[in-house]
Amino acid sequence: MSTLRSGKCYRKFTRPYTRKSKFKKKSFISTIPESKIVKYNFGNPKKQFKYCVKLVSKVDHNIRHNALESARQVINRDLEMTIGNSSYFMRVEVYPHHILRENKMLTGAHADRLQTGMAHAFGKPVGRAARVKNRKNVIIVNVDDNGLEIVKSAYKKAMPKLPGTYSVEIEELNK
Repeated sequence: MSTLRSGKCYRKFTRPYTRKSKFKKKSFISTIPESKIVKYNFGNPKKQFKYCVKLVSKVDHNIRHNALESARQVINRDLEMTIGNSSYFMRVEVYPHHILRENKMLTGAHADRLQTGMAHAFGKPVGRAARVKNRKNVIIVNVDDNGLEIVKSAYKKAMPKLPGTYSVEIEELNK
């Protein structure tokens, strides 16, 4: 299995190129990779909590689905182990709908005879990404007083796994 391209290859926040061909079968992406995010809601959705702790993006950028899943697992594991499954409600707010494509190129000796270069450079789908704008909520956790510091520390552990810069905002729900 090949390795992932670095995140800088996909960080530009521009409208993606869409191929328009005279042949219908070449005018769209035929297969869409499966998203690695399995669930978006965790914990107890029915309970009324006192605080809403938000992970808010500070810049426009793309977040790959594997980075979102990694951050979600870190936060969920910390909350389950420390305050229990019924003492919080977590929701992933962004959905990876943008398809990432890669034009794979061969390298090494005599590679120029085996590839087409930029002649057919539309690329094959390699993953998905969520397009996140400035001030957009990425993950929201509803919690009471006993879990406020735990959520903050869980966010601190998850932020290095996500591209871009983030801030943690706390909102009081029941005033």
